[in-house]
Amino acid sequence: MKQAGEQGTLYVISAPSGAGKTSLVSGMLQEDARLGVSISHTTRPMREGEQNGVNYHFVSRNEFEAMVARGDFLEHADVFGNYYGTSQVWVRETLAKGQDVILEIDWQGAEQVRRLIPECVGIFIVPPSAEILRERLVGRGTDAPEVIERRLREAEEECSHAVEFDYLVVNDEFDQALTELLCIVRSQRLSMRNQQIRHARLLAGLSGGH
Repeated sequence: MKQAGEQGTLYVISAPSGAGKTSLVSGMLQEDARLGVSISHTTRPMREGEQNGVNYHFVSRNEFEAMVARGDFLEHADVFGNYYGTSQVWVRETLAKGQDVILEIDWQGAEQVRRLIPECVGIFIVPPSAEILRERLVGRGTDAPEVIERRLREAEEECSHAVEFDYLVVNDEFDQALTELLCIVRSQRLSMRNQQIRHARLLAGLSGGH
């Protein structure tokens, strides 16, 4: 149960394409009801099967630029001509309710978030090898060979920034990687900062008010 003054934790999760980040985050949400995921704003067109407010918040380019000017985003980026951004208001309000929040963003977005919310917890997910990453990208059957090669080059750049994060999870076996991610979340909830708020009365009684 959330105690007065208890803040949720912001988890910033990054990974190269093909590392399995999206599937792992989905697994985390299914296993832990206190976890929520931020829904990004984007200017790209809605695709068949997508829903506004579920997959993304779809907005016009002018609306997005107005939000940037107001400082509404924790982070934002131009990806292949379309804007993507994370609502600062939603994240802060959700954390204030004691709800933990996951952001799935790249290392550059993570850098922006750390400047505004330095207490966020960064997790970087990697595949067990470059060879397996290639196999996974090819196995998806969704990308042309030149796109796969570009993603592999981008993966090298992204993985060079892994050391900027607090935790590293190797997604070799899915269940093991998911367990490790959930362990990180649960250990954060047991941190002294959180436990002091949650069990203030207990600690005061045990220490005689000192």
